[in-house]
Amino acid sequence: MILEASGIAAEKLRAIDPGALPVEVADGMIENVIGQYALPFAVAVNFVIDGAEVLVPMAVEEPSVVAASSNAARLARPGGFTTTATAPVMIGQIQVVQVDDVEAGARHLREAADSLLDDARRLVPRLAERGGGPVGFDVRILARPPGPDGGVLVAHLHVDCRDAMGANLVNTLCEALADRVARIAGGKPGLRILSNLTDERTITVRCRVENEDPEVRAAVASASRFAELDPYRATTHNKGIMNGVDAVLLATGQDWRAVEAGAHAYAARTGTYRPLATWRDEGGALVGELVMPLAVGTVGGALHSHPSARLALELAGVDHADKLAAVAGAAGLATNLAALRALATEGIQRGHMALHARGVARAAGATGDLVDRVAAELSACGDVKPDRARDILARLKESP
Repeated sequence: MILEASGIAAEKLRAIDPGALPVEVADGMIENVIGQYALPFAVAVNFVIDGAEVLVPMAVEEPSVVAASSNAARLARPGGFTTTATAPVMIGQIQVVQVDDVEAGARHLREAADSLLDDARRLVPRLAERGGGPVGFDVRILARPPGPDGGVLVAHLHVDCRDAMGANLVNTLCEALADRVARIAGGKPGLRILSNLTDERTITVRCRVENEDPEVRAAVASASRFAELDPYRATTHNKGIMNGVDAVLLATGQDWRAVEAGAHAYAARTGTYRPLATWRDEGGALVGELVMPLAVGTVGGALHSHPSARLALELAGVDHADKLAAVAGAAGLATNLAALRALATEGIQRGHMALHARGVARAAGATGDLVDRVAAELSACGDVKPDRARDILARLKESP
């Protein structure tokens, strides 16, 4: 089915076979390698994103994420998920410390902004030719003297990274400009590194679910309002979003930790932690919208060496960074919808524990058809624990 839906040659699927990442390749990716750590690689189905059928690759250990997102995508399928991406602009920070006159230092930097941008662009001529590269420069005052760091300024270099995530690029540019920036400001260079709060590089995903039960619509909208009012609930609400987002990012070789950090900082940007996605009961339909920073790349990083990550991009039909952000964002909105519908109806545990029971059955030693038989009994009794699974397995093995 996957071969038919994706049009990918069968031999390419070897990239997700056991041992597809040789130790020598892994050893070139990180340090002190002693082996590989595998996660299940799956595809979520039923997704229509910006009018196109998409297989959504996911690498995740948690039961129900793939099934739940596929089910939610089925509900949203008539209109599908529509997305809007901003320009792929990352922010690099150059800290300047021991500035005696921060107002004058900030003014001098603003006056030199065009010259600094010209210097930065000359460092990345090929990127600039492709429409990317440094696009903006600004400065903020963080602290006035006296203080342990004296007066402190931070200059922001805004860089359009095109199809790269951009961390190495932005860090290189910040390091190259740091001495001149500090000299103009009348201080000393401090840290020079990108920010993972990529609030200029966001994805917006929307979907509309028609023909939903009115009570379910009302309950999901109410759950959304709960998250908008309470940061404790908003945190779990956003975790449900990241279930889908992170699974896609892991499958496609992205820096999911950077996206997580940026997402949660973005959620708290008003001073109160808020949900990244909201749901409304509008005109007889359930309408959802997700807005979050999502810095991803389709060139560089692990994609150079990791065959499974390259396969994942091909399965999803992703050929540029904006589309990858759209796929990850749609997966996040889908897993959020699935979680809220479960909470609004039978509760989160029923479906989740039914899938979890299969893992517990395997851990207890069940194989073949015994996995499903043990899992069925675990789910029926509601006691999904290893000891109970071992008891059930022993009984089933003894029975004819």
